[in-house]
Amino acid sequence: MRFATKYKGSSILNLRATQVHSMENSTLDKELNLFQKHVTDRFNELSSIANNDLLSLSWVSKLLDTFLCCQEEFKMILHNNRSMVCKPPLDRLVNDFYERSVKALDVCNAIRDGVEQIRQWGKSLEIVLCALDHKRIIGEGQFRRAKKALVDLEIGMIDAGSKDSNNVSSFGNRNRSFGRNNVSKVKDSSQFGHFRSLSWSVSRNWSAAKQLQALGTNLCFPKSNELVATNGLALTIYTMSSILLFTMWSLVAAIPCQDRGLHLNFSVLRQLPWASPVMSLHERILEESKKRERKNCCGLLREIQKIEKCARGMNELADSLEFPLSEEKEEEVRIKVEDVVIVCESLKDGLDPLEIQVREVFHRIVRGRMEGLDSVS
Repeated sequence: MRFATKYKGSSILNLRATQVHSMENSTLDKELNLFQKHVTDRFNELSSIANNDLLSLSWVSKLLDTFLCCQEEFKMILHNNRSMVCKPPLDRLVNDFYERSVKALDVCNAIRDGVEQIRQWGKSLEIVLCALDHKRIIGEGQFRRAKKALVDLEIGMIDAGSKDSNNVSSFGNRNRSFGRNNVSKVKDSSQFGHFRSLSWSVSRNWSAAKQLQALGTNLCFPKSNELVATNGLALTIYTMSSILLFTMWSLVAAIPCQDRGLHLNFSVLRQLPWASPVMSLHERILEESKKRERKNCCGLLREIQKIEKCARGMNELADSLEFPLSEEKEEEVRIKVEDVVIVCESLKDGLDPLEIQVREVFHRIVRGRMEGLDSVS
Protein backbone atom coordinates (compact mmCIF):
# COMPACT_ATOMS: atom_id res chain seq x y z
CA MET A 1 0.00 0.00 0.00
CA ARG A 2 2.84 2.36 0.82
CA PHE A 3 4.45 1.62 -2.53
CA ALA A 4 1.27 2.62 -4.34
CA THR A 5 0.94 5.77 -2.29
CA LYS A 6 4.53 6.74 -2.94
CA TYR A 7 4.10 6.76 -6.74
CA LYS A 8 0.45 7.77 -6.91
CA GLY A 9 1.07 11.42 -7.92
CA SER A 10 3.68 10.46 -10.52
CA SER A 11 1.40 7.80 -12.02
CA ILE A 12 -1.50 10.20 -12.36
CA LEU A 13 0.72 12.80 -14.07
CA ASN A 14 2.04 10.19 -16.50
CA LEU A 15 -1.48 8.99 -17.23
CA ARG A 16 -2.70 12.52 -17.86
CA ALA A 17 0.28 13.26 -20.12
CA THR A 18 -0.41 10.08 -22.07
CA GLN A 19 -4.10 10.96 -22.39
CA VAL A 20 -3.33 14.50 -23.56
CA HIS A 21 -0.78 13.21 -26.06
CA SER A 22 -3.28 10.61 -27.28
CA MET A 23 -5.99 13.27 -27.67
CA GLU A 24 -3.59 15.54 -29.57
CA ASN A 25 -2.68 12.71 -31.90
CA SER A 26 -6.34 11.81 -32.35
CA THR A 27 -7.20 15.43 -33.21
CA LEU A 28 -4.27 15.63 -35.63
CA ASP A 29 -5.22 12.33 -37.28
CA LYS A 30 -8.77 13.60 -37.83
CA GLU A 31 -7.44 16.87 -39.26
CA LEU A 32 -5.06 15.14 -41.66
CA ASN A 33 -7.61 12.52 -42.72
CA LEU A 34 -10.16 15.25 -43.38
CA PHE A 35 -7.64 17.08 -45.57
CA GLN A 36 -7.04 13.90 -47.61
CA LYS A 37 -10.82 13.44 -47.95
CA HIS A 38 -11.38 17.02 -49.09
CA VAL A 39 -8.60 16.74 -51.69
CA THR A 40 -10.11 13.48 -52.96
CA ASP A 41 -13.65 14.90 -53.14
CA ARG A 42 -12.53 18.03 -54.96
CA PHE A 43 -10.52 16.16 -57.58
CA ASN A 44 -13.27 13.56 -58.03
CA GLU A 45 -15.57 16.46 -58.93
CA LEU A 46 -12.99 17.89 -61.34
CA SER A 47 -12.47 14.52 -63.04
CA SER A 48 -16.21 13.87 -63.44
CA ILE A 49 -16.35 16.54 -66.16
CA ALA A 50 -17.24 15.49 -69.71
CA ASN A 51 -14.44 15.53 -72.30
CA ASN A 52 -16.04 18.46 -74.14
CA ASP A 53 -15.79 20.60 -71.00
CA LEU A 54 -12.34 19.48 -69.89
CA LEU A 55 -9.80 22.35 -70.25
CA SER A 56 -12.55 24.92 -70.79
CA LEU A 57 -12.33 28.29 -69.05
CA SER A 58 -14.92 27.15 -66.51
CA TRP A 59 -12.99 23.93 -65.78
CA VAL A 60 -9.67 25.77 -65.36
CA SER A 61 -11.45 28.16 -63.00
CA LYS A 62 -12.71 25.20 -60.92
CA LEU A 63 -9.18 23.77 -60.85
CA LEU A 64 -7.81 27.04 -59.42
CA ASP A 65 -10.65 27.15 -56.87
CA THR A 66 -9.67 23.63 -55.82
CA PHE A 67 -6.03 24.63 -55.47
CA LEU A 68 -6.88 27.71 -53.39
CA CYS A 69 -9.17 25.72 -51.08
CA CYS A 70 -6.53 23.02 -50.57
CA GLN A 71 -3.83 25.61 -50.01
CA GLU A 72 -5.90 27.42 -47.38
CA GLU A 73 -6.65 24.18 -45.53
CA PHE A 74 -2.97 23.18 -45.74
CA LYS A 75 -1.93 26.53 -44.27
CA MET A 76 -4.33 26.07 -41.35
CA ILE A 77 -2.96 22.59 -40.62
CA LEU A 78 0.58 23.95 -40.41
CA HIS A 79 -0.60 26.84 -38.26
CA ASN A 80 -2.43 24.52 -35.87
CA ASN A 81 0.69 22.37 -35.51
CA ARG A 82 3.30 25.12 -35.53
CA SER A 83 5.03 23.66 -32.47
CA MET A 84 5.97 20.64 -34.61
CA VAL A 85 6.74 22.67 -37.73
CA CYS A 86 9.81 24.29 -36.19
CA LYS A 87 11.36 20.93 -35.23
CA PRO A 88 13.26 18.40 -37.41
CA PRO A 89 12.47 16.75 -39.74
CA LEU A 90 9.28 18.75 -40.35
CA ASP A 91 11.09 22.10 -40.54
CA ARG A 92 13.13 20.82 -43.50
CA LEU A 93 10.08 19.37 -45.29
CA VAL A 94 8.10 22.60 -44.83
CA ASN A 95 11.02 24.69 -46.04
CA ASP A 96 11.43 22.42 -49.10
CA PHE A 97 7.73 22.88 -49.91
CA TYR A 98 7.92 26.66 -49.80
CA GLU A 99 11.09 26.70 -51.90
CA ARG A 100 9.24 24.52 -54.41
CA SER A 101 6.19 26.78 -54.39
CA VAL A 102 8.31 29.82 -55.32
CA LYS A 103 9.00 28.13 -58.68
CA ALA A 104 5.27 28.34 -59.43
CA LEU A 105 5.36 32.15 -59.40
CA ASP A 106 7.00 32.39 -62.84
CA VAL A 107 4.36 30.00 -64.18
CA CYS A 108 1.62 32.30 -62.83
CA ASN A 109 3.26 35.29 -64.55
CA ALA A 110 3.51 33.41 -67.85
CA ILE A 111 -0.12 32.29 -67.59
CA ARG A 112 -1.31 35.86 -67.01
CA ASP A 113 0.57 36.85 -70.17
CA GLY A 114 -1.15 34.00 -71.98
CA VAL A 115 -4.56 35.17 -70.78
CA GLU A 116 -3.76 38.61 -72.18
CA GLN A 117 -2.82 37.02 -75.51
CA ILE A 118 -6.21 35.30 -75.68
CA ARG A 119 -7.89 38.60 -74.80
CA GLN A 120 -6.15 40.23 -77.80
CA TRP A 121 -7.47 37.47 -80.05
CA GLY A 122 -10.95 38.13 -78.69
CA LYS A 123 -10.57 41.81 -79.64
CA SER A 124 -9.76 40.78 -83.22
CA LEU A 125 -12.99 38.79 -83.31
CA GLU A 126 -14.87 41.80 -81.95
CA ILE A 127 -13.57 43.84 -84.91
CA VAL A 128 -15.00 41.14 -87.20
CA LEU A 129 -18.37 41.51 -85.44
CA CYS A 130 -18.27 45.28 -85.72
CA ALA A 131 -17.42 45.11 -89.45
CA LEU A 132 -20.16 42.59 -90.21
CA ASP A 133 -22.87 44.24 -88.11
CA HIS A 134 -26.19 42.51 -88.89
CA LYS A 135 -28.00 45.87 -88.92
CA ARG A 136 -26.16 46.97 -92.07
CA ILE A 137 -25.90 45.62 -95.58
CA ILE A 138 -22.59 43.75 -95.84
CA GLY A 139 -20.45 45.22 -98.58
CA GLU A 140 -16.96 44.53 -99.89
CA GLY A 141 -15.42 47.27 -97.68
CA GLN A 142 -16.80 45.76 -94.49
CA PHE A 143 -15.53 42.33 -95.47
CA ARG A 144 -12.05 43.70 -96.20
CA ARG A 145 -11.97 45.13 -92.67
CA ALA A 146 -13.14 41.80 -91.23
CA LYS A 147 -10.51 39.89 -93.23
CA LYS A 148 -7.75 42.21 -91.99
CA ALA A 149 -8.82 41.50 -88.39
CA LEU A 150 -8.75 37.76 -89.16
CA VAL A 151 -5.22 38.06 -90.56
CA ASP A 152 -4.14 39.93 -87.41
CA LEU A 153 -5.71 37.16 -85.34
CA GLU A 154 -3.87 34.57 -87.40
CA ILE A 155 -0.55 36.33 -86.88
CA GLY A 156 -1.13 36.55 -83.14
CA MET A 157 -1.92 32.87 -82.79
CA ILE A 158 1.02 31.83 -84.95
CA ASP A 159 3.30 34.08 -82.89
CA ALA A 160 2.07 32.35 -79.73
CA GLY A 161 2.67 29.00 -81.37
CA SER A 162 6.22 29.97 -82.27
CA LYS A 163 6.91 31.02 -78.67
CA ASP A 164 5.54 27.70 -77.55
CA SER A 165 7.81 25.65 -79.79
CA ASN A 166 10.64 28.21 -80.11
CA ASN A 167 10.61 27.21 -83.77
CA VAL A 168 9.49 29.48 -86.60
CA SER A 169 8.99 26.42 -88.82
CA SER A 170 5.70 25.88 -86.97
CA PHE A 171 4.27 28.78 -89.03
CA GLY A 172 3.15 26.55 -91.87
CA ASN A 173 1.43 24.08 -89.57
CA ARG A 174 -0.39 26.75 -87.57
CA ASN A 175 -1.37 28.61 -90.73
CA ARG A 176 -2.96 25.50 -92.25
CA SER A 177 -5.21 25.23 -89.21
CA PHE A 178 -7.06 28.28 -90.56
CA GLY A 179 -7.54 26.63 -93.95
CA ARG A 180 -5.55 29.29 -95.80
CA ASN A 181 -2.01 29.76 -97.02
CA ASN A 182 -0.90 33.27 -96.14
CA VAL A 183 2.63 32.50 -94.99
CA SER A 184 4.01 35.43 -96.95
CA LYS A 185 1.60 37.78 -95.16
CA VAL A 186 2.33 36.27 -91.77
CA LYS A 187 6.09 36.57 -92.20
CA ASP A 188 5.79 40.23 -93.13
CA SER A 189 8.09 41.91 -90.61
CA SER A 190 5.96 45.00 -90.03
CA GLN A 191 2.93 42.96 -88.97
CA PHE A 192 4.92 40.32 -87.11
CA GLY A 193 6.81 42.98 -85.15
CA HIS A 194 3.55 44.41 -83.82
CA PHE A 195 2.69 41.16 -82.10
CA ARG A 196 6.24 40.62 -80.89
CA SER A 197 5.88 43.93 -79.07
CA LEU A 198 3.27 42.31 -76.82
CA SER A 199 6.17 41.18 -74.65
CA TRP A 200 5.92 38.51 -71.97
CA SER A 201 6.75 39.29 -68.34
CA VAL A 202 9.08 36.27 -68.18
CA SER A 203 12.44 36.40 -69.96
CA ARG A 204 12.77 35.39 -73.62
CA ASN A 205 14.75 32.25 -72.79
CA TRP A 206 12.34 31.18 -70.03
CA SER A 207 10.85 27.72 -70.55
CA ALA A 208 7.57 26.48 -69.08
CA ALA A 209 8.71 22.88 -69.58
CA LYS A 210 11.95 23.45 -67.64
CA GLN A 211 10.10 25.31 -64.91
CA LEU A 212 7.72 22.38 -64.47
CA GLN A 213 10.67 20.01 -64.31
CA ALA A 214 12.17 22.19 -61.56
CA LEU A 215 8.84 22.16 -59.72
CA GLY A 216 8.81 18.36 -59.78
CA THR A 217 12.45 17.83 -58.80
CA ASN A 218 12.85 15.49 -55.79
CA LEU A 219 9.09 15.23 -55.32
CA CYS A 220 8.70 11.74 -53.92
CA PHE A 221 6.54 9.94 -51.39
CA PRO A 222 7.90 10.48 -47.84
CA LYS A 223 9.93 7.75 -46.18
CA SER A 224 8.32 5.69 -43.40
CA ASN A 225 10.55 7.23 -40.73
CA GLU A 226 9.49 10.73 -41.89
CA LEU A 227 5.83 9.76 -41.67
CA VAL A 228 6.31 8.46 -38.12
CA ALA A 229 8.48 11.38 -36.95
CA THR A 230 5.98 13.96 -38.27
CA ASN A 231 2.81 12.13 -37.14
CA GLY A 232 1.67 12.00 -40.76
CA LEU A 233 2.26 15.68 -41.61
CA ALA A 234 4.89 14.64 -44.17
CA LEU A 235 2.10 13.05 -46.22
CA THR A 236 0.11 16.31 -46.08
CA ILE A 237 3.13 18.22 -47.43
CA TYR A 238 3.62 15.65 -50.20
CA THR A 239 -0.08 15.91 -51.10
CA MET A 240 0.02 19.72 -51.34
CA SER A 241 3.25 19.58 -53.38
CA SER A 242 1.60 17.19 -55.84
CA ILE A 243 -1.49 19.41 -56.11
CA LEU A 244 0.74 22.42 -56.78
CA LEU A 245 2.63 20.59 -59.53
CA PHE A 246 -0.52 19.23 -61.19
CA THR A 247 -2.23 22.64 -61.12
CA MET A 248 0.73 24.41 -62.73
CA TRP A 249 1.13 21.65 -65.33
CA SER A 250 -2.58 21.91 -66.24
CA LEU A 251 -2.33 25.70 -66.61
CA VAL A 252 0.65 25.34 -68.94
CA ALA A 253 -1.27 22.73 -70.94
CA ALA A 254 -4.29 25.01 -71.36
CA ILE A 255 -2.89 28.53 -71.76
CA PRO A 256 -0.33 29.84 -74.30
CA CYS A 257 3.17 30.30 -72.86
CA GLN A 258 6.79 29.77 -73.88
CA ASP A 259 8.00 26.23 -74.52
CA ARG A 260 4.92 24.39 -73.31
CA GLY A 261 6.41 20.87 -73.26
CA LEU A 262 3.98 18.65 -71.34
CA HIS A 263 6.18 15.57 -70.97
CA LEU A 264 6.53 15.71 -67.22
CA ASN A 265 7.37 12.63 -65.18
CA PHE A 266 4.32 12.98 -62.94
CA SER A 267 3.17 10.00 -60.90
CA VAL A 268 1.71 9.44 -57.46
CA LEU A 269 1.28 6.38 -55.28
CA ARG A 270 -1.90 4.65 -56.49
CA GLN A 271 -2.93 3.73 -52.94
CA LEU A 272 -3.53 7.38 -52.06
CA PRO A 273 -7.27 8.21 -52.19
CA TRP A 274 -6.82 11.24 -54.47
CA ALA A 275 -4.36 9.52 -56.84
CA SER A 276 -7.03 8.01 -59.09
CA PRO A 277 -8.83 11.26 -60.10
CA VAL A 278 -5.58 13.22 -60.40
CA MET A 279 -3.86 10.61 -62.59
CA SER A 280 -7.05 10.20 -64.64
CA LEU A 281 -7.08 13.94 -65.38
CA HIS A 282 -3.35 13.86 -66.18
CA GLU A 283 -3.85 11.04 -68.70
CA ARG A 284 -6.92 12.68 -70.28
CA ILE A 285 -5.07 15.97 -70.79
CA LEU A 286 -2.10 14.14 -72.32
CA GLU A 287 -4.45 12.28 -74.67
CA GLU A 288 -6.02 15.58 -75.70
CA SER A 289 -2.58 17.01 -76.52
CA LYS A 290 -1.85 14.03 -78.79
CA LYS A 291 -4.91 14.50 -80.99
CA ARG A 292 -3.98 15.36 -84.55
CA GLU A 293 -5.85 18.67 -84.59
CA ARG A 294 -4.29 19.71 -81.26
CA LYS A 295 -0.64 18.75 -81.81
CA ASN A 296 0.48 22.15 -83.09
CA CYS A 297 -1.88 24.29 -81.03
CA CYS A 298 -0.60 27.05 -78.75
CA GLY A 299 -2.84 25.93 -75.88
CA LEU A 300 -5.39 23.19 -75.19
CA LEU A 301 -8.02 25.59 -73.82
CA ARG A 302 -11.39 24.78 -75.42
CA GLU A 303 -12.02 28.43 -76.18
CA ILE A 304 -8.79 28.61 -78.22
CA GLN A 305 -10.08 25.73 -80.33
CA LYS A 306 -13.35 27.63 -80.82
CA ILE A 307 -11.48 30.79 -81.86
CA GLU A 308 -9.58 28.77 -84.49
CA LYS A 309 -12.77 27.14 -85.72
CA CYS A 310 -14.53 30.51 -86.07
CA ALA A 311 -11.58 32.09 -87.86
CA ARG A 312 -11.24 29.11 -90.20
CA GLY A 313 -14.93 29.19 -91.04
CA MET A 314 -14.92 32.93 -91.74
CA ASN A 315 -11.80 32.70 -93.89
CA GLU A 316 -13.14 29.80 -95.95
CA LEU A 317 -16.38 31.69 -96.47
CA ALA A 318 -14.51 34.88 -97.41
CA ASP A 319 -12.62 33.02 -100.16
CA SER A 320 -15.88 31.93 -101.74
CA LEU A 321 -17.70 35.29 -101.73
CA GLU A 322 -18.52 37.47 -104.72
CA PHE A 323 -20.01 40.95 -104.35
CA PRO A 324 -22.74 42.01 -104.25
CA LEU A 325 -23.76 39.11 -101.98
CA SER A 326 -26.72 36.93 -102.85
CA GLU A 327 -29.38 36.49 -100.17
CA GLU A 328 -28.20 32.93 -99.63
CA LYS A 329 -24.56 33.99 -99.07
CA GLU A 330 -25.59 36.88 -96.83
CA GLU A 331 -27.56 34.46 -94.65
CA GLU A 332 -24.51 32.19 -94.52
CA VAL A 333 -22.41 35.12 -93.31
CA ARG A 334 -24.99 35.93 -90.61
CA ILE A 335 -24.82 32.35 -89.29
CA LYS A 336 -21.00 32.49 -89.12
CA VAL A 337 -21.21 35.84 -87.34
CA GLU A 338 -23.51 34.30 -84.70
CA ASP A 339 -20.82 31.69 -84.02
CA VAL A 340 -18.32 34.49 -83.47
CA VAL A 341 -20.73 36.23 -81.06
CA ILE A 342 -20.94 33.09 -78.90
CA VAL A 343 -17.13 32.77 -78.72
CA CYS A 344 -16.68 36.47 -77.87
CA GLU A 345 -19.23 36.24 -75.07
CA SER A 346 -17.57 33.16 -73.57
CA LEU A 347 -14.19 34.96 -73.60
CA LYS A 348 -15.68 38.05 -71.96
CA ASP A 349 -17.32 35.97 -69.25
CA GLY A 350 -14.32 33.74 -68.55
CA LEU A 351 -11.02 35.59 -69.07
CA ASP A 352 -11.31 38.37 -66.46
CA PRO A 353 -12.30 36.03 -63.60
CA LEU A 354 -9.52 33.63 -64.63
CA GLU A 355 -6.91 36.38 -64.56
CA ILE A 356 -8.10 37.42 -61.09
CA GLN A 357 -7.79 33.81 -59.90
CA VAL A 358 -4.27 33.43 -61.28
CA ARG A 359 -3.29 36.66 -59.52
CA GLU A 360 -4.83 35.33 -56.29
CA VAL A 361 -2.87 32.07 -56.61
CA PHE A 362 0.31 34.12 -57.03
CA HIS A 363 -0.35 36.22 -53.93
CA ARG A 364 -1.47 33.25 -51.83
CA ILE A 365 1.78 31.43 -52.63
CA VAL A 366 3.82 34.50 -51.67
CA ARG A 367 1.88 35.07 -48.43
CA GLY A 368 1.90 31.38 -47.58
CA ARG A 369 5.67 31.19 -47.98
CA MET A 370 6.28 34.27 -45.81
CA GLU A 371 3.97 32.99 -43.05
CA GLY A 372 5.34 29.46 -43.32
CA LEU A 373 8.96 30.52 -43.07
CA ASP A 374 8.10 32.72 -40.08
CA SER A 375 6.62 29.65 -38.37
CA VAL A 376 9.72 27.56 -39.09
CA SER A 377 12.05 30.27 -37.80
